[in-house]
Amino acid sequence: MKTTTLKIGLLLCLTLATSAWAARPTRPNIVVLVADDWGFSDVGAFGGEIATPNLDNLAQRGVRFSNFHVAASCSPTRAMLLTGVDNHRNGHGNLRETMPGAHLGQPGYQATLTANVVTVASLLQARGYRTAITGKWNVGNEPENLPNRRGFDQSFVMGDTGSDNWEPEKRYLPHNAKVNWFENGLPPVLPKQFYTTTFFVDKAIEYISTGRNSGQPFFAYVGFQANHVPVQAPQSFIDKYKGRYDGGWTALREARRLKAIELGLVPKDTPMVTMSTTRDWAALSDKEKRYQARLMEVYAAMADALDHEVGRLIAHLKSSGEFDNTVFVFLSDNGPEGSDYKEADLWLRMNYTRDLDRLGGPGAYVVPGPSWSSASASPFKGFKFYASEGGIRSPLIISGVATHSARNQVHAGLTHVTDIVPTLLDLAGVEHPGNRYQGQPIEGLTGRSLLPVLADPSVRVRKSDESIGYELAGNKALFKGDLKLVWDNPPVGDSQWRLYNLSVDPGETKDLQKELPEQFAAMQIEYAAWAKANVVLPMPEGYNPVKQVFINSVMNYWLPTYWPHGVVIALGLLGLGIVFKRRAQRRKLA
Repeated sequence: MKTTTLKIGLLLCLTLATSAWAARPTRPNIVVLVADDWGFSDVGAFGGEIATPNLDNLAQRGVRFSNFHVAASCSPTRAMLLTGVDNHRNGHGNLRETMPGAHLGQPGYQATLTANVVTVASLLQARGYRTAITGKWNVGNEPENLPNRRGFDQSFVMGDTGSDNWEPEKRYLPHNAKVNWFENGLPPVLPKQFYTTTFFVDKAIEYISTGRNSGQPFFAYVGFQANHVPVQAPQSFIDKYKGRYDGGWTALREARRLKAIELGLVPKDTPMVTMSTTRDWAALSDKEKRYQARLMEVYAAMADALDHEVGRLIAHLKSSGEFDNTVFVFLSDNGPEGSDYKEADLWLRMNYTRDLDRLGGPGAYVVPGPSWSSASASPFKGFKFYASEGGIRSPLIISGVATHSARNQVHAGLTHVTDIVPTLLDLAGVEHPGNRYQGQPIEGLTGRSLLPVLADPSVRVRKSDESIGYELAGNKALFKGDLKLVWDNPPVGDSQWRLYNLSVDPGETKDLQKELPEQFAAMQIEYAAWAKANVVLPMPEGYNPVKQVFINSVMNYWLPTYWPHGVVIALGLLGLGIVFKRRAQRRKLA
């Protein structure tokens, strides 16, 4: 009798314990997807015509953030995305390649993650998450800063700003001796050719599958190179867009503006903005129109291919039963590429083809250029490197298990890339350590958790009197409520402060400094205080971020590597290039 009673008691305890365990909330898996150089409306769910059905489906299942801001170049954004700390406090005050020589190594300008920040991967790893990263890293190639020392159990990354997408060991610009690839902190054996977008997802699926039966949730970060130059894509994707862009960039920009209005992402009276860097499509010859249209066909194909691979990752998670307990975060690291890369023209001609029939394939190089980038950034002005909305307003989608109560919603409140880390930590039930970690002082979070928004998209995480300061490469801004104080250098701006109300004028067309003189003056004072507190360095006279890339290439790579013989040869080739260019111009005039 006693034995029977004991058995019943044990069975009852086991049943209650099992029920209690089953009732506990399951920590979600987390997938962060980072696109490279995408404009705000390159995603279908944000007004674009490019086929992005998988991202659009995530948007329908979650929340789109229409007022989300990043830095205007890759490593500062990615550093903030990993740490939740302003880029001037985590070592990435500027992109290494665009950093003036006098700035490199100064406080906040180390061009690598500093020791006083901790990554979200480290915090999740310490609390039992399986962590993995594939793709573009770009926040420091020193051994102590590689993913295996920054919280990732498994990693296969390209450490630089970019590489060729078909030939992984081929440089996309001559600013380094080689492309830096790492697998779990060590140089990997690379195949001679693969398509980066596909390969990154292959590795992500491999890593996610490892330890699937452990009962631990996973954190997976996929850093795509799409659509960083060289813009390249499989031919089957390019063929889908043949003739799609024959109407030109201005027609595309207008179509996207209207669609963004229809989707409720911008106000209905958002004006059409034409940038001074956008060429007149009607003035082009038929041959040049065909060539320019193909550039955008390849661009669209590369974005389409990214979406396709995201769909493959989603299909894997569905088949493994992990999809329903996964949170997805999608964003771009900055706005679209607005340079025409003319400074690198000679090197590109020597290393790549630009033949129309080969564009997008191995050995070919596509730069979309400033005119197409204006369409990618529609309905905003500006592009990569600049502080206008086209350079720093990114599409953001948060979707999945955390957004069941807010499906297919749009949040218009001011949000920032530093908000992602506190959001992910809240979703995982992990507390940030504050200002100390493992006995060492660290920078505290500068962002806000977006968890309240995921429950109710009408909630704003910042009060109207809270501000966000921003600076990169001499272009700067201060956000406060609906107002934005912004300074952009040419060709996007005029090196003067301007004031806009983004809630009614996201295209930054009506300067309000005369209408709101008190706010205009007060926000300049507030920006100066922010810049001083964050040790923002002034830029040298005549600085241009794109030209600085090529200055740094010469000073940091070419001169030390090839002095003196290679320099003489390079100068000779440059001279020949100038001669040939002038001859071609004379023939054209004749």
